[in-house]
Amino acid sequence: MRTVHIAGAAVHPFGKHPGVSAAELGYRAVRELLDGTGITPGAVDAGFGGSSYGGSLLAQRVLQRVGVSGQPAFTVENACAGGASAVHLGWQAVASGAADVVIAFGAENLSSLGGGTLPLTTNDIEIEQGMVMPAAYAMRAQRYLHDFGVTVDDLTAVSVKNRRNGALNPRAHFRKEISAADVAESRPVADPLRLLHCCPNSDGAAAVLLCTEEVARQLRTPSVRVGASVVRSGTFHTSYRDMTWPDITERTAAAAYGMAGVTPADLDLVELHDAFSVAELLHAEALGIAGRGEAHRAVREGEFDRGGRVAVSPSGGLMSRGHPVGATGAAQICEAYWQLTGQAGDLQVPGASVALTHVTGGGIFGVDNGACAVHILTAH
Repeated sequence: MRTVHIAGAAVHPFGKHPGVSAAELGYRAVRELLDGTGITPGAVDAGFGGSSYGGSLLAQRVLQRVGVSGQPAFTVENACAGGASAVHLGWQAVASGAADVVIAFGAENLSSLGGGTLPLTTNDIEIEQGMVMPAAYAMRAQRYLHDFGVTVDDLTAVSVKNRRNGALNPRAHFRKEISAADVAESRPVADPLRLLHCCPNSDGAAAVLLCTEEVARQLRTPSVRVGASVVRSGTFHTSYRDMTWPDITERTAAAAYGMAGVTPADLDLVELHDAFSVAELLHAEALGIAGRGEAHRAVREGEFDRGGRVAVSPSGGLMSRGHPVGATGAAQICEAYWQLTGQAGDLQVPGASVALTHVTGGGIFGVDNGACAVHILTAH
């Protein structure tokens, strides 16, 4: 297979954009990507667009507006992993030789759904019984606190760290630091989680340009190498479920480390799926950057800070940057691209050369999660 590079990234800032459709948000991000890289629409061989709530043929509607018309276009729905899955399919196209230049993006407008928890429309026995994502993560949090002697203050430390990072991110939904007291005083959502332990429902879009090494050398933008691109689905079973161990993350990450030829110790930064504060702890352990039951200590001791052992969610993560579902995975890859090319500004992780992005989502009966995507990018 051929080496694949990312040679451009664009993000429409996350936040609340009522009245702006997912297609319009996607168009703005893709238009910025084309303008920034200098790629002409005719040079694009294929396009992939991820979304959960953007409607049918989103990729075609976005790409046609920027002049990418007639080429193969695919709209991808894979829950929260939709945008990252679009990138994965673009990687497959370039790596296999089916394409030299691919646009992959994710776009979502959640304001159109109103407030509250996101509707889970899948015909699923647990959802029919009333399961929603805050409740699922509250159960995970309760079990983690029980098993490892962790306190709610340890969950709060994740929120404070990530909101501190996001305060420096011009693309973030929330750009204000918070204190532990702010978290403690926010309204209860699902015990032990309070509002500021949860990510916001956001609107936004993100796009990346994937291409061959030869094309990357011809462009006016810096590039990074995609060392690994892996997507996995959950393993179905109806036996005991360990709420503190995201098996899908462990399996996907293990395959990605093997593909890239790196270990968790090689990572300089990680953008992971911190939809709720406890999720950072669970996924950090499953990714191998902290021991089982030890991630809360790594947060407390500054190991996950931008200047720490491995920067976790230096962009602010979902907690601060926001979570427009289908756009999230693509945005994580954009943030990693800017880090590895020295374009992250105030968010820059010193000397960053290896980055991992991780997104997971889609709660369905009998599996840990419906889909998980892990990408490993390297500066050289």
